[in-house]
Amino acid sequence: MDGFRFGINDAIMHSRFPPSLLPRVSSLVAAATGADSYWVGDHLNALVPRSLATPEYLGVGAKLVPKVDANFEPWTMLGNLAARNRLRRLRLGVCVTDAGRRNPAVTAQAAATLHLLTRGRAILGIGVGEREGNEPYGVEWSKPVARFEEALATIRTLWDSNGELVSRESPYFPLDNALFDLPPYRGKWPEIWVAAHGPRMLRATGRYADAWVPFVVSRPTDYSRALEAVRAAASDAGRDPMSITPAVVRTVVSGWSRDEVDEALDWVIVKASALAIPAEAWARHGVQHPLGADFSGVQDLIPQTIDKQTALSYNEKVPASLMKEFFFNGTPNEVIDQVAEWRDHGLRYLLVINGSLLKPSLRKGAAASVPHVKVLRGLKKL
Repeated sequence: MDGFRFGINDAIMHSRFPPSLLPRVSSLVAAATGADSYWVGDHLNALVPRSLATPEYLGVGAKLVPKVDANFEPWTMLGNLAARNRLRRLRLGVCVTDAGRRNPAVTAQAAATLHLLTRGRAILGIGVGEREGNEPYGVEWSKPVARFEEALATIRTLWDSNGELVSRESPYFPLDNALFDLPPYRGKWPEIWVAAHGPRMLRATGRYADAWVPFVVSRPTDYSRALEAVRAAASDAGRDPMSITPAVVRTVVSGWSRDEVDEALDWVIVKASALAIPAEAWARHGVQHPLGADFSGVQDLIPQTIDKQTALSYNEKVPASLMKEFFFNGTPNEVIDQVAEWRDHGLRYLLVINGSLLKPSLRKGAAASVPHVKVLRGLKKL
């Protein structure tokens, strides 16, 4: 890929506004600031404890989004946006869909449909998903990585079948005279972006993916080491290792002063997101993860079961240094410098989550939008 690019990554929750209004506004901001893409998450509920998503801790956001667990279905939302995207410039993606919660044939169909609707601008982001969106709903959660590998192989098999009947042995997603007859757009299927962290997932990314897009890599040195593993796996599979786009999803918390940013990082609902960080990252900061020394982080988090008192007790244990490591944070220039360091370690594509909006008052949240836009414009110049 040429140069450094970025996209906007949004949560899509039911609010007091019409369902597509906030995503449409975000996609317009993405286009206006020079973003390459607009992404939405795929969650049945939130990744922070609902017990803290109240006016007391979520601020004005609780009035606009009264139920933080009320999430819209992503492919439907992107289809709606595609119909309204007159400029047809932004690429649209899901970041990321679960490999096991949806049958991979359905995922292949959804992504191919969006690709045709957008005239070749759809991206399929995919990973193992999280326990909270699977196990509580009766979806098998054992061996999620093995299921992911089989799902990805199934999607590729269906897309490459040329409309012929396909049979394929698989312990999870067997095909028996299956038929996939949707065409690619001008001979090309959607790019596949994989959210991978562990060694086996990194190898699968190298074998199958067009891009690598992890969520919970905290340090640029860790990022560069994992990127080398992805590229080595690609080379072993006979692929060009440099053809895989090195991306990452990171939250940006920006403001005009250090005090303003530190206040935001200490805000209850922002600190609650630290539960998604693996225990090994907590340990580097001298603190054991509240859910155990071996807790894997977001993959095994079930936040809807954490009551208010427990969630607040967890928050008290979050070290400020961990928050600063996990987020891009600071004044606009400081954030750009941090992203530039990651770029020097191989990063070429940043998916931005706007954490600056999570403030105790509407006034502070609105004020934070100005430095955030300055960050986005700065990313375009990297």
